[in-house]
Amino acid sequence: MAIQSGWVRRAGQLKGRRNNLDDLYKTLGVARDATAEDIRKAYRKLAKTHHPDLNPGNAGVESRFKAVASANAILSDPVKRGQYDRGEIDAAGQAPPSSPRYQNYAEGEAGRRYGGGDGAWDEDELSSIFGSMFNEARQRGGARRGQDERYTLAAGFLEAVNGANRRITLPNGHVLDVKIPPGTTEGQILRLRGQGGEGQGGSAGDALIEISIEPHPYFSRTGDDITLTLPVTIAEAVLGSEIEVPTPGGRVKMRIPPGADTGTKLRLRGKGVPQNGGLAAGDLYAILRVETGTPDAALENFLRAWKPEHAFNPRRGMEAQK
Repeated sequence: MAIQSGWVRRAGQLKGRRNNLDDLYKTLGVARDATAEDIRKAYRKLAKTHHPDLNPGNAGVESRFKAVASANAILSDPVKRGQYDRGEIDAAGQAPPSSPRYQNYAEGEAGRRYGGGDGAWDEDELSSIFGSMFNEARQRGGARRGQDERYTLAAGFLEAVNGANRRITLPNGHVLDVKIPPGTTEGQILRLRGQGGEGQGGSAGDALIEISIEPHPYFSRTGDDITLTLPVTIAEAVLGSEIEVPTPGGRVKMRIPPGADTGTKLRLRGKGVPQNGGLAAGDLYAILRVETGTPDAALENFLRAWKPEHAFNPRRGMEAQK
């Protein structure tokens, strides 16, 4: 590993380069004792505001997005967050040059000869120190694989159900194409091999993409089944009818039986989450909700004169308990 001139200074001069432990927390706008959920919510809010796809050509917004994503990558990982809080890694996820391991060399017997008049270490001496360390590392096992890096991707409800292709921009500026498979669930991790941290003589780590699913205005999901609250008119419920119903795969026709009521549940087989991973397709359950709309004069007159054959009290059984 090449050592750049001026990269390492005496231990006393490195103290000023320790990262400010509040920097990443301030970037996300959360407190030091924020919970994992607080961090997740703050990141999702900022990512939506500063995503480059929503602000094309705005370099300032893109820079802000990279900073937010980089902060989330560390603070959302319990191990990295602990290392960051203890000062073991900096805001970029790297161990600071003043790591105790290097200080041990400087403060020990082998390092006394490097405490010259101005306290600086020259490159030949540093090469000797680091060369011996790297030789020891090679003897212990050789090349090291790069670290896995974690990111969060907000996916739409239908993208997770049906599958989708998304393009994302990583904090380092790399652009990746992510394939969201059909049936993806909340919190599922997608692994992009070789897209993580660089290795030291070994292969790169992986990018781990955690999926966060946004809610849908009228669909909800349980396993591979989809539930839909379906508004219907009085006439459609009482007389029965054939209507079009939205499903994750598009609109289909469904028959409402006569005499249906609010709460009636109808099933559309195979219209839930599509077949995926060897699993059969789920079903869609439509739960009816009768809506009156704005009554007209004809309906009002009919109801005033209507004498039902069988009296019905929808509040029966709701008397106050003794």
